[in-house]
Amino acid sequence: MTVAAKLQQLGIQLPAVATPAAAYVPFAHSGKLVFLSGHIARKDGKVWVGKLGASMSTAEGAQAARAVAIDLMGTLQAACDGDLQRVRRIVKVMSLVNSAADYTEQHLVTNGCSELLGEVFGEAGKHARSAFGVAQIPLGACVEIELIAEID
Repeated sequence: MTVAAKLQQLGIQLPAVATPAAAYVPFAHSGKLVFLSGHIARKDGKVWVGKLGASMSTAEGAQAARAVAIDLMGTLQAACDGDLQRVRRIVKVMSLVNSAADYTEQHLVTNGCSELLGEVFGEAGKHARSAFGVAQIPLGACVEIELIAEID
């Protein structure tokens, strides 16, 4: 099944690339690798604000990470000139989780992103990753994730 068909089956429509909010570009190519800048969680078109372990549950955080994965795929599609079939592998995901001091389930939050990438890209969606708890994320977002992919 193609990536486009899988997205359609899941009822996912990828968004257009968001305009950067500061001095950076949404993605950069280096050889066969494409590096996607961090994307913050959004819900209903607005920043998804919250702190895991304080105002948000792990399940809500995983939903936010899944939403970030959809935005990342929209940017990745633009980086691939509109053709996600060019993705050979999702190489690495790095997740920042806005966390209360005693919160330790950042890895479970990040599963929301990792599981969707695996579902959409199959074997090519399996990736290395890091998940960090941080004191704050720009604009109070609950999750920010960046991604590295290999494309042809």
